[in-house]
Amino acid sequence: MTVSFPLVFVLGVIAWAAIKFLGIRIWVAVVIALFGFWLSHTFLAPAIETGTRTGVGVVNGTDK
Repeated sequence: MTVSFPLVFVLGVIAWAAIKFLGIRIWVAVVIALFGFWLSHTFLAPAIETGTRTGVGVVNGTDK
């Protein structure tokens, strides 16, 4: 049986756990999210997307 979750869901759960259990303040999580949003509009975005897809492929065992 295969279960798949969107990456944004997994990252959301990690962010929630960091806020809840590690004591990360909400404003820090917001700043990090905004940094990611602004970073996605730079010339680094294609490299980040390729690296993320490759990493997910390695974790899932589908990288060839």
